[in-house]
Amino acid sequence: MHNLKATLTGVAALLIAMPVLGAASKDDAKTLNESTTVLAEMRNAPDIPDTVWSKAECVLVIPSLKKAGFIFAGEFGEGVMSCRRANTWGAPVFMKLTKGSAGLQAGVQSTDLVLLVMNRRGVEKLLSNKVTLGADASVAAGPVGRHASASTDAQMTAEMLSYSRSKGLFAGIDLSGGSLRPDDSANARMYGTTTARAIALSTVRVVMTTEARAFTNTLDSGIRATSGVKK
Repeated sequence: MHNLKATLTGVAALLIAMPVLGAASKDDAKTLNESTTVLAEMRNAPDIPDTVWSKAECVLVIPSLKKAGFIFAGEFGEGVMSCRRANTWGAPVFMKLTKGSAGLQAGVQSTDLVLLVMNRRGVEKLLSNKVTLGADASVAAGPVGRHASASTDAQMTAEMLSYSRSKGLFAGIDLSGGSLRPDDSANARMYGTTTARAIALSTVRVVMTTEARAFTNTLDSGIRATSGVKK
């Protein structure tokens, strides 16, 4: 009996230590690929300052945030977020953003969105069940220019800084009132049964797909590029 208990204990410990592995769908892989493309393009453009990149706790990318409406308009998008751990980045977590609005609007807008989470408060809020931007978590338009820095009170105190690249009929983007939450279904498919918090904060070992690794590699290259920037 003692040997049986010891064996069961050893098996349980081994299962806990084993990486969690799921099976990503084609849509999940597409989201990761598109997010990596947007990240690489916006990372290399002279729009987001190196000092802002170097201080970000997490990076969230939503490729093709869509806005469509006639009389009533709404916005929706799916993307991924990775959080910094020492000198590398953790496995990307799938996220969803939705926002409803009303007004005499017609047309379709597609916006590539990058959100930089600048402090631990913002990280904790994003990993909760759901966060309302502008109410539960502060978000401000980020400073623009390779050598720019946060200069307004809103930028210096914001939990998140936003950058967007619009393509379509609507000009600009307003994230206030948007609902941002982890996509539990996509995360379960990708990594198995675990939580967004455990994945993002690296408290559980997961196996990343080629697409997920490409996203973190792009972030890692950004760390190397800004290694000489003073924080």
